[in-house]
Amino acid sequence: MGGPTRLPIHDVEAQIVAAVDTAGALVLTAPTGSGKTTQVPQMLLRAGVVGRILVLQPRRLAARLVAQRVAAELGGKVGGLVGFQTRHERHVGPETRILFLTEGLFLRQLLADPQLTGVGAVVLDEFHERSITADLSLGLCRQLRDGSRPELKLVVMSATLEAGGLAAFLS
Repeated sequence: MGGPTRLPIHDVEAQIVAAVDTAGALVLTAPTGSGKTTQVPQMLLRAGVVGRILVLQPRRLAARLVAQRVAAELGGKVGGLVGFQTRHERHVGPETRILFLTEGLFLRQLLADPQLTGVGAVVLDEFHERSITADLSLGLCRQLRDGSRPELKLVVMSATLEAGGLAAFLS
């Protein structure tokens, strides 16, 4: 499959990386098809985020399919550099740096390890779909950043979300 085609999100990669590096948190809105879901985790990886990059997806099918796409773009297979975890499937290995998982599993992970040991960034994708698990995940990540894990990177992405209020919440 090879590398990704040029997508609109590539035009703002430097700004995305700089914002996450400087502020530690970013609300990213861009139209559907611009490349947010597949490219932003790769941008964070290339930018040198230390630790695993967790990408929260509202649905199991999305977690699986996007992981397969990103793994192929990076020239590997699911379970290597890129993995996914859903309620009934787990393809994660010791080399996994980008992990796509459902919001519910993320909350379970957070309960088991409230410090998110080994995690460098959390990306909440499709945040406009708003659910109690997404809202709780965001709130707990913010609380963690405000407390013992100020270095934890946080990215909230959506095609249709009004970013102003959310950005104020994260700053």
